[in-house]
Amino acid sequence: MWRAARRFASQAARERIECDAVIIGAGPAGLSAAIKLKQLNPSYEVCVVEKASEVGAHIVSGNCFETKAMDELIPNWRELDTPIKTPITTDKFCVLTEKYSIDVPHAFVPKFLDNTGNYVISLSEFVRWLGKYAEDLGVQIYPGFPASELLLSPNGHVEGIITRDFGIGKDGKPREDFQPGVEIKAKQSLFAEGCRGSLSEEIMKKYDLRNFNDGERQVLRQTYGIGIKEVWKVSPAQFKAGYVQHTIGWPTDSFTTAGGFLYHQLPDLVHVGLVIALDYHNPHIVPFKELQRYKTHPDIRKHIEGGECLSYGARALNEGGFYSVPKLTFPGGMLLGCAAGFMNTAKIKGSHTAMKSGILAAETVHEALEKGEAEGKELFKYYHKYRNSWIWKELYEVRNTREGFAHNIWWGSAQAWLSYNLFGGNKVGLTDKKNYPNDAATTQFARDFEPINYPKPDGKLTFDLLTQVSKTNTNHHENQPCHLTIKPGMEGKPDLSLKYYAGIEQNFCPAGVYEYIDNKLHINSQNCIHCKTCDIKAVGEFIKWTVPEGNGGPFYTNM
Repeated sequence: MWRAARRFASQAARERIECDAVIIGAGPAGLSAAIKLKQLNPSYEVCVVEKASEVGAHIVSGNCFETKAMDELIPNWRELDTPIKTPITTDKFCVLTEKYSIDVPHAFVPKFLDNTGNYVISLSEFVRWLGKYAEDLGVQIYPGFPASELLLSPNGHVEGIITRDFGIGKDGKPREDFQPGVEIKAKQSLFAEGCRGSLSEEIMKKYDLRNFNDGERQVLRQTYGIGIKEVWKVSPAQFKAGYVQHTIGWPTDSFTTAGGFLYHQLPDLVHVGLVIALDYHNPHIVPFKELQRYKTHPDIRKHIEGGECLSYGARALNEGGFYSVPKLTFPGGMLLGCAAGFMNTAKIKGSHTAMKSGILAAETVHEALEKGEAEGKELFKYYHKYRNSWIWKELYEVRNTREGFAHNIWWGSAQAWLSYNLFGGNKVGLTDKKNYPNDAATTQFARDFEPINYPKPDGKLTFDLLTQVSKTNTNHHENQPCHLTIKPGMEGKPDLSLKYYAGIEQNFCPAGVYEYIDNKLHINSQNCIHCKTCDIKAVGEFIKWTVPEGNGGPFYTNM
């Protein structure tokens, strides 16, 4: 598929591909939609474009996989050679202090955190398998082709996408290897770019999808977290197949919503990570260093000490849940998966809901195609299908479990348990969704906090940032326009950030992209691992994230 796509783009004039459906993003949602469309009608022309150099290369997730959607999409998957091989055998939830770990009795752990029947997987490897399954059905997958523009009809509906030109130099002129982007025209365009997808965000603004009230809820702004993860290879003595542990508490303070995870996956891998909500106040917090500190806790250290750290990665994730899901449709297309915000934050899971949304979108497109009513139309039936699905029910049941954490993590934990177990999901106490904060605006002045004294890395259990970034296999062509820019009219924002907020960009970035040298912001875009945190947390939201040249970014394997 890669060679075929390059052939289209290599000609002097921009080529056009026409298809029944174009899917932007080869993640769980996009590939599920593609597979379902082909299952419903093998004659459909289905194209998937993916900005990574291969399917799965940009996918990172700590993943206790719930198989509900997989059971619907590929019912015989257990008979196939999938990467879903490690059933969860032990499921613990702990409160950490600096030195101790306190097991929370099962009766006090919210039911939505129960992982019975789930599996520890590498989502990047699972997505690679899904991609191969989709190709075997005849889906055309074009990796290395980032969608950079909307293809609009004269009357304003989306009729496809344009992939980014390849081979533009820093000076804006074509390099010797220049190849123009490809226009992909489709009867329906399905955007499954993941959390904070560039075109998905553009679509939400263009069609005002957050200004929506369906009678059950008014759509509210999305809120986010950053997940940072490492994968370790450990000794047989340390390995416990299917062991899962989630934690709250140390190393972050009680006013920072965060939680850790540790998963054992066959044959000998341990996934360890930390998720920190991006509505944190203290600009001195460095999420990467919080993860390094987390690993030094005795209850975490014992699982990985003496092992080998194989991989590192990070990604922003949606945390707004039920009230933050926008209107899903617009003229000519729809939003899927984490592009729409279907992650169940309470469960710490989003793959199963993303896959289900892909199934629902495919069913909707299929019905419209069969009637000849798909091209350029807004297929609002997709939203109705969502409202009548288990995604809606699942998100609705935990609709008030996130807001309480804006007070502190202990109040939030108590509220989540009470809301889910005793109050039918209704809010408990002081939670005001109307004032749910913008993550960038929650940052407070650096002068109001003491700088954090993070321990120096030892090079064995804990590491410096650039050492870990090297494990992401990140690469961008150096001679291309920077894909991270300061928005027009906001050129003075970095100076204010440094003066009042400790230059928070150099603290929150998990790849060392941003640094202040001689009081000026420098952007090392070659380091970017496409986590999207800067697009969310920069004070004043002055960073604009756009897709870089195809094949750029990380190359994850077992994440």
